[in-house]
Amino acid sequence: MSSQAPGALRRLWNTLRRPSAKYSILALLFVGFIAGIIFWGGFNTGLEATNTKAFCISCHVMHDNVYQEYVGTVHDTNRTGVRAICSDCHVPKDWMHKMARKIVASNEVWQTLMGTIDTRAKFEAHRMQLATHVWKVMKESDSRECRNCHSFEAMNSAKQRPLAQKNHAEAQTSGKTCIDCHKGIAHLLPKEYNEDE
Repeated sequence: MSSQAPGALRRLWNTLRRPSAKYSILALLFVGFIAGIIFWGGFNTGLEATNTKAFCISCHVMHDNVYQEYVGTVHDTNRTGVRAICSDCHVPKDWMHKMARKIVASNEVWQTLMGTIDTRAKFEAHRMQLATHVWKVMKESDSRECRNCHSFEAMNSAKQRPLAQKNHAEAQTSGKTCIDCHKGIAHLLPKEYNEDE
């Protein structure tokens, strides 16, 4: 059987070197491999460009509404100098969830182009619907994006205020997630929001 292996490898090599219409299969595979690397690199570069704060606020709807609310919050400026930008809270880090989020974002771009929320009045009219959607997604993912920076395990409860210590302990034991208690951290709550509901 081992004597057949070199012959099989030689036949495979000859097949790969055999010309197709004009080029060998090996040359076509090499060109395809290089083109794939270039495509993948370009795709990822473009994808990461859409995760920058500059990209997010380049749309006047975001710049004039939610970005203005974010400026000056604890996620924008704080004593430690750690800053969370739009993508840190709204775009998952892992590839599969990130791609799913980008597909959903294409609808958001479409709604912006259609003028659904292109004025402050329209944005305010849809704020509760928009916020409810974001809260639902965060709840379903167990506040995955929050946990990129915050986790119960990493918290030093001794340095927290007594009420925060109590609430975090209760949240852990009752299976609550960040968004259950921390709505309106970086953006204004909708006027219709009722904490008791």
